[in-house]
Amino acid sequence: MAYNLQTLITILEGILDPDQPRWVVDENNPQLRSLLDKATSLQQLVDKSSLTKIDSQIRQVAHQAHDIIESHMVNHMLSGSNCVRFTFSTPDLQQVTRDLDSVIEQVKKLVEMEDKKMLQELDSATEQVKLVEVEDKKMPSSSSSSVVVGIDADLMQLKDRLTDVEKLQIVPIVGMGGVGKTTLARKLYEDPLIVGHFDYRAWTTISQNYNIRQILKSLLGYITGKEYDQHNDELKVTLRKNLFGRRYLVVLDDMWSTQFWDEIKMYFPDNNKGSRIVITTRESGVANYVDSLSLQHQVQLLSGSESWNLLHQLVFREEDCPHVLEVIGRKIAGHCGGLPLAISVIGGLLSKIERSEDEWKKIGKDVKAAIAESGEQCSSILSLSYNHLPNHLKPCCLYMGAYPEDYEIKGSRLVHLWVAEGFVKSNKERSLEEEAKDWLKSLVERNLISVRGKNKYGNSKSYSMHDMMRDVCIRKSDEDKFLHVKNGPELTFSNPRRVSFDISNSMDNVNVLTESMALTRSVIGIGDSQRDEIPPVAFFSSRLLTVLDLMYINFEEFPTEIFEFVNLRFLSIWCRSRIPRGISRLQNLQTLIGYVWFDVSSELWQLSELRNLNVREIQLLKDKEMNYCVLKKLQIISVTTLTREAETWDGFLKSIPNIKKLGIDDGYSRRSTAIDLSHLLELEILRCNYIRIIPFADGSDDCSKVTFPCNIRKLVLCGCEINSRVLGTLCELRKLEVLKISACSFKREEETSDEEWEVAEGDEFPSLQFLYLEFLILVSWIADWTNFPRLHHLRVDNCIYLEEIPSGIGEIPTLQLIELDGCSKSAVASAETIVEEQQSDYENYDLKLSILDPR
Repeated sequence: MAYNLQTLITILEGILDPDQPRWVVDENNPQLRSLLDKATSLQQLVDKSSLTKIDSQIRQVAHQAHDIIESHMVNHMLSGSNCVRFTFSTPDLQQVTRDLDSVIEQVKKLVEMEDKKMLQELDSATEQVKLVEVEDKKMPSSSSSSVVVGIDADLMQLKDRLTDVEKLQIVPIVGMGGVGKTTLARKLYEDPLIVGHFDYRAWTTISQNYNIRQILKSLLGYITGKEYDQHNDELKVTLRKNLFGRRYLVVLDDMWSTQFWDEIKMYFPDNNKGSRIVITTRESGVANYVDSLSLQHQVQLLSGSESWNLLHQLVFREEDCPHVLEVIGRKIAGHCGGLPLAISVIGGLLSKIERSEDEWKKIGKDVKAAIAESGEQCSSILSLSYNHLPNHLKPCCLYMGAYPEDYEIKGSRLVHLWVAEGFVKSNKERSLEEEAKDWLKSLVERNLISVRGKNKYGNSKSYSMHDMMRDVCIRKSDEDKFLHVKNGPELTFSNPRRVSFDISNSMDNVNVLTESMALTRSVIGIGDSQRDEIPPVAFFSSRLLTVLDLMYINFEEFPTEIFEFVNLRFLSIWCRSRIPRGISRLQNLQTLIGYVWFDVSSELWQLSELRNLNVREIQLLKDKEMNYCVLKKLQIISVTTLTREAETWDGFLKSIPNIKKLGIDDGYSRRSTAIDLSHLLELEILRCNYIRIIPFADGSDDCSKVTFPCNIRKLVLCGCEINSRVLGTLCELRKLEVLKISACSFKREEETSDEEWEVAEGDEFPSLQFLYLEFLILVSWIADWTNFPRLHHLRVDNCIYLEEIPSGIGEIPTLQLIELDGCSKSAVASAETIVEEQQSDYENYDLKLSILDPR
C-alpha cells in the first residue's frame, strides 16, 4: 500500500532534515538518502497504477524499514547518551534497500503487463457496458418494481428544477453510496410530467471504468432507436446533431470522473429549449466541476419512521404487520442507519424467513452481520467509494474505523492525529495541518464522512462516519493490517500497527499479550465520559508508540512510564496530579492535549517538534528561569491559563514566532504589563481572557495594553476590560473576519453608571463578517452600516441590559442573519422593526431573524 510508504517517507525526511537539532546522521546519510529516493519512486509508481497484487509486499517492506529505523532512533534516545551523532546498522539498511529494489522491479513488470492488457480490458468493459445497456432498456418502471419511501419532497423540488427555465441546466444529485440517488433519478426520469415535458430522454450509467464509445452508442440508442457503428468523434457529432433544436433530458448515472465530462460536455447543445442534464455521483467535487453554479441536491438518509415504512413495505407490502414484529422491526430498521440499501438487503432477508418473534429477534441481535451474510451487495457498493480514493486519502478514511458507531470526533483532533501518524505529505508552501484540513474536506465531499456539528460561527467542527461505511473500514483495516478494533480478547493479527478500544465496553479485554503489541505504533482509547484509572496495560511495553490517546481515562498520578515512549508524536491524557519532571524526554512530541499541569513548565520549551499545545495551565517564570528556546514549528497554544510570575511576556512571545492560534489568560490578575503581539505575523486566531485591554491609567500611552498583529482573522475577548477607544484600534485589523466580545466590561471615557459602545464615525471593520456579543452589561450601542460594511451574521446572547439594536445595522447590504438569545424585549422589538422595514421598504427577504428565550 502506498500509504504505508508515505509514513516511511515522513520518517526519513524528518531524519534527513538539515534543520532538525536532535542528531547528526553522517556515516549512514547516503544509505538513508538512497532509501528515501527509492521509497518515493515506488510511491509514485504505485500512485499512477491500479495495482493491488503486490500490496502485501509493499506493506511488508515499508513496515520492516520503518521498524528498523525507529528502533535505532529509540535505542539511541533511551541509551542516555548525550552524543548527537549515531549510526544505523549497515546490514539492516542494506537488506531493506535490497527488498525495496525487489519490490520496485516487481511493480515495474506488473505495470508493463497492465499496459499490455489494456486493450483486452477495454474489450471486456465493452461487453459489460452492452449488458448494462440491455438491463437499462429492459428495466421496468420504478412504480412496478421497487419500493420507494421518503422522496416525495425531493421529487417535487427536482421536477420544478427540470421544468422551470429555458436555459440548459445541470442538476446534480449527490450522496453516499446506497443512499438512493439512482432510485430518485429513475423515479424522476419516469414521472409522467417529465416524460411529457421532454422531446428526448436518455439514460446511461457511467461507473468508474467507463467506455466512452459504448456510452455514446447507448445515448444515441435511446434518442434515435438505432444502432451506430462509428468512430468516437463521429458518434459525438451525431449525438449533438440529434439533440440540436430539441428539449432533451439526459441522465448520467453514477459519475466518478471529471475526465468523462471533459470528453462529452461540448456535445450537449444549449438551444434555450429547457434541456436538462441530471448527474448522480457520490463525489461533490465531481458535481462542482461539472457546474460550480448548480445547486447540488443532497440525498439525505431516511429518518427512523421512514426507515420502518420502507422495511414494512419490503416485507409486508399492503399487509398489516403484527404488533410484536413491528416492535422488533423498528429496532432492526434503526440499526440500518437510514441507508436505503441496507434496509433493502435486510428487508429481502426478512421477507424470506418465518414471520415469528424468535426468527426476527435472531436477526435483530446483529443486523449488520445479517446484512453481511445475506450477500456482498451492500459491502461491494460501499467499498467502491473507498477503492476509488487516491492513495493518500485511504489511511485517513480507514482511521475513522477506530471510533465507535455514531461517534462524533472533532476535525482538529483528526488533523493532528493524521499529522502525527505521518500520513500527511510535506509541502513547503503549506503547513501539514492546512494540507490535512483539505483532506478532511475531501472526504466530506466524497460522502465518506459527514459533518455532525458546527460551531457558532457556522464552520464545520465535528465529523462522523455511517455505521455501514465504518464496517467497511474495519474490514479493510483488517485486510491491510492497518488497525485492530478491540472488541474481544483475541487479536485478529499479531503486532497491529494501531489498536483502538472502547473504555466503556471492553476494559476487561484491554490487556493483551505483550509480544502481540511489541511493534504497535498507536493506542486509542475511546469513551463517552471519563472513566476511573485502569490497571497498567500492555501498551506500556510498546516502545515504538507514536500515538497515545488516553483522554477518557482518569489518572490519579501521571504514569511516568509514558516518559519511556520517546517516539511519541501525539499524547492526550487526563491527570489529576501535576506532570513531574521528565516531559522533555519526549523529543518527537508534536501534539500535547490534556487536563494537566506541569511541575516544570520550562521543559516544554525543549520540545523542538511541538506543533500543538492544549493544556490546563502553563506557569511562565522569568525569562532566565524558563530558558526559552525558539519553537519554530509550534502553531497552536490553547491553554486555559498562563500563570505568570515574570515581569513581561517578551521571552514567551519571542519563542513562538510562527504561532497561528493563541490563547492567553492573565488569571484574573489584570497586571499592568503591556503585551506586544505585533511581531507574530502568522497569528490568525487569538483569544484573550481576563486581560485589562485599556490605556495606562495616567494617560501616558494612547495605545491599548495589547498590541495586536495585523493578520488576525478571528479575535475573542473574554472577561477583559475594554472601552470604545480600544475597540476603535481593532478597525486597523484589516483582515479581521470574526469578533467575539464575551463578559467584558465597557469603560467609558467619562465617568457614568451606564456602559456604552459608541462606534466613532469613520471607524470601519472592513472585513468583519461575524460579530458576537455575549454576557455584556451593555446598555447603549451606537453604530450604523458604515461601521460594519461586510457583516453577514450578528449574534447577541444574554445582553439583558441592551436597550436596542442600532437601526442602521439593517442597512448593511451583506447582512443575512440577526440572532438574539436572552435579550430584553426592547432589543427584540428593535430587531423585529429592522427586519420588517427591510422586507416592506426594500423587499430584502434574504435577511432573517432568529429569537430565542426573550426576556
